This record gives sequence, C-alpha cells and structure tokens, in this order.
Amino acid sequence: MQTRRLGSTSLQLPVLSFGASSLGAEFRHVTLDEALSSVRVALDCGLNFIDTSPFYGRGMSEVLLGIALKGVPRDRYTLCTKLGRYDLAHFDFSAKRVAESVDVSLHRLGTDHLDIILCHDIEFVPMQQIVDETLPALRKIQKAGKVRYIGFSGYPMKIFKFILEQTTVDCVLSYNQHTLQNTRFSDEIVPYLKARGVGAMNAGPFSARLLTNAPLPAWLKEPEPVKTAARAAAALCASRGTDIAKLALQFSLQHPDITTTVAGSANPANIRAWARWASEPLDQQLLADVQALFAPVKNLGHLEGLPENN
Repeated sequence: MQTRRLGSTSLQLPVLSFGASSLGAEFRHVTLDEALSSVRVALDCGLNFIDTSPFYGRGMSEVLLGIALKGVPRDRYTLCTKLGRYDLAHFDFSAKRVAESVDVSLHRLGTDHLDIILCHDIEFVPMQQIVDETLPALRKIQKAGKVRYIGFSGYPMKIFKFILEQTTVDCVLSYNQHTLQNTRFSDEIVPYLKARGVGAMNAGPFSARLLTNAPLPAWLKEPEPVKTAARAAAALCASRGTDIAKLALQFSLQHPDITTTVAGSANPANIRAWARWASEPLDQQLLADVQALFAPVKNLGHLEGLPENN
C-alpha cells in the first residue's frame, strides 16, 4: 500500500485507511467474528492506520478494536480516536472531559498512547471553546506522552479556517467532501492546510453509500438532484462493467496532498476489494463521463451542526 507523510508530523500513513465505525454496529448488526476478522484483514491488506471514536457504538467500536488488536505489535498499526461527541446529541469538549476521555479510550484500546486524537464533529458546538479550552487541554496531554498528534474533524468547510486562524493543530479530518460529486475540501481547504504544514485526511469516499450500488439510506441528507445524479452515475459505471464504488474510491485516493482516505466496513470481503482497487489503474474516460453527470450538482451538500458554523 502506498503511503504519504501526514503534514509536518513524523507519520507515514497508507493512502487507504480502515474506519472502525462499523465495528460499533452503527449501520447494521455486526457479529464478533465479523468485527475481529475485519481488523485482521485490514492490517493484512496494508490498511494499518485505524480510525475510531467513542461515539461509534457508544464505546463498542473502541472496545472491539482493542480486542482485535490484542497481541498485535504496537508498531504494526497507527491509531486515531476522537473525543467530544459521545451520542447523537451529547457533546462535551470541556478540559475535564478531555482528560477523562483520553484515559477511557486508552483503556478500551489496550494501549499506552494514541498516535492521533481528534475533536469530533466540532460544528455542533460553539467552536470558540475548541480554541480556548479543548485544544489547550489536548496539548497538555500531548506533552505527557499519551497522544502524539492532535487535530479536529467535521463536515462544514468553515470550521477549518475558524480554528486554524486562531491556533495550530497537527492534522484535520474531513468527510464526504472529497468525492466524485463533492470536492470542496480538496478545492477550498487542502491548499490552505498544505501551506501551514497541517496534515489533511479524508473520510467517506462513498459519501454515506451515495456512491455505491447499495440502496440509499433514509437518513441520507443529500439533496434529491444529487441522489438522482448518483443513480445515473452508478448505472453508467455498471454499463461499462465496473462498480461506481471502485471509481469513487480510486478517485479519492488520487489527490497527492490528501494523506489518507478512511473507508469503513465490518465486511472483510469489502476490505479486500478496496485494497485491490487501490492498486489498480483509474479509468480516466469513465471518470470524465461520471464527472460530467455530476457537473450540474457538483459540490451541492447539506448543512451540519449549528447554523453559524456552516
């Protein structure tokens, strides 16, 4: 698996990483064997950067990940978890909870240090607290050796410059905003991050199943014209003998200034397919034709979090 350096850090991450949200049964029931097998297959396929959060399964993802990683040498994987979001509407970015959350995550994951920790979905709270309280608390924990690098994650583009024009972080994570249909993150923010030496990570290459052949979930927030274009794009890919998910994943991996793209599944067969696709050439003609279908709805998305953070 190809690797890239994460910003100004010492980390070399695979271009394709393993998202452990599915281990928390966020999207369907997951058996213990599926969860453990998915982690083993991800590591075997070179997806040795693993992203999780206490929000995923309300702790279940971290617990199962810790079980799956038991006995695996610590230098064989790079680990990222998050803090601040603990349920759909439960957020706590206070300094006190920061310290507690890091210690709980370390216990669940069975490790003495985290490679990366991110403030999770900061657009749901007044973001000045992240600057004034949360990140300073994380810097103290970083100095204590429990965390190597710190950053934040979220959906709206506004959050990145709001934070970085006031303070510094080591890396950030954006989701669903560097895809076949939406390249706002790579267009608007990645050059800004690169100039500051901040590592750029991308998640959600399939945009919450939008860019797959799976039935679209009822909770998908994208506008109807986007969904219609995505179905047309999937049909076009199928007519050319390929899966739109393959094109979507390969596209997301191409950007040289985005260190890694995180994709999640508790299905080992999916993970093996993704690793295979990552090594195969991108069909440039199909990409151009699919992008033409998406042109009328390019970069259309939805609002997430507090209105003032969008």
